[in-house]
Amino acid sequence: MAVFYSAALVSLSLANFVFVSWSAAEFVAFVSLRQIYRESGRPGPAGVQVHTEWQSAFRDKQVQQALLSNLALLAFFILQHSVMATETVRRWTQACFGVLQRSVYVFFTAAFLQLLMHYWQPTHAAPFLWNVSREPWITCFPLVCFIIHVIAWLIIFSIVLIFDYAELMGLKQVYYCCLALGDPMVLKSQKAQRLYCHLRHPVFLEFLVILWVLPSLSLDRLLLSTTLTLYMICGHSLDQQDYRYLRSQLNKKFEIFSREESAFSHIAARNGVGEHTKHQE
Repeated sequence: MAVFYSAALVSLSLANFVFVSWSAAEFVAFVSLRQIYRESGRPGPAGVQVHTEWQSAFRDKQVQQALLSNLALLAFFILQHSVMATETVRRWTQACFGVLQRSVYVFFTAAFLQLLMHYWQPTHAAPFLWNVSREPWITCFPLVCFIIHVIAWLIIFSIVLIFDYAELMGLKQVYYCCLALGDPMVLKSQKAQRLYCHLRHPVFLEFLVILWVLPSLSLDRLLLSTTLTLYMICGHSLDQQDYRYLRSQLNKKFEIFSREESAFSHIAARNGVGEHTKHQE
């Protein structure tokens, strides 16, 4: 019976991992790729026509409905992401789902993110706040934005890996449960537990770059970037003690990496010398 229970837990956590990873990939395309190359070459309004077009855009019922719908989607996502992270709801989900508590949280986050992406309405009738539409910038600036976004996403994924990706996704909790090792969070130090209680958005600066560094900024993208920026500012609660712990952990990671790299170089050098000696013989 215990084997079937463990198999069911592993199957659910792996299925959730696939769904969340797929949602994350779609979110990267939604936030970066579609925005960098969407209508970036369309000429924007100029001169006195800007004021007239903005007035007509805000009077357009389609633009009004799109903004209200997008604002509601953002509100639902933020509400889910915040309420399910509270201690009361976490205790309730822990009592209901047990070791799958973290998996349930990331599942609902990915599900609400899917709703946000699939029902998001672009404001095509409204003008851009800025739009790169002249040569040579219309050709090279989207490429520059693409490179910056790639670097920012690589930094984000690297930070997530440093903070134990398997545990953030709920896989490690299931693995420890199947081996009867208990809760992995309990095995962490008090400083680490304190950090995880405060840590909501460890990639604040990188995500700000992704939200705002674009060749064109439409009205719906302004709503998305502004809302998520304000939400991340409100959710930022790290203090000096957390920063000191983060710095010490990163230094340890770099020291381990440096030792492994030097050991690998030493082994490679020894193998190279050995091969050279054999060749001379």
